[in-house]
Amino acid sequence: MLAWQAACVAKRKPRRRGREPLPSERYTDPEGNVLVLRSRLSAKTIGKVQEGLSSPAASTEDAWRRREEMLFERLAVSWEIAGLDPLTDQAMLLGRYRIADSETQRWVRETIATHVERHIPELSG
Repeated sequence: MLAWQAACVAKRKPRRRGREPLPSERYTDPEGNVLVLRSRLSAKTIGKVQEGLSSPAASTEDAWRRREEMLFERLAVSWEIAGLDPLTDQAMLLGRYRIADSETQRWVRETIATHVERHIPELSG
């Protein structure tokens, strides 16, 4: 083996073991759009969501909205809208949620609330 080949081999990153996909649930709205949510969160993530906003300047509404977005960010796996390829990128998912009409946002909030109550009761309320 040549010296440069040996150096390249030595610098290879170790292979990651395949992770099992986290359990998730699919929810379909009246228009046929499908939102997939994780069924579990780590204890650290649950703690972060429970902390909420730590800014003293945040209003109650700001804190509520941020908590809803945090839940969406951490739970949303994918969102299929109008039969198009599902969104799976976290930034795209959050952006789509933010620009959704009020009825869609309401459906997502209610779906997440039901999902959390069923699968992650320590975040209910």
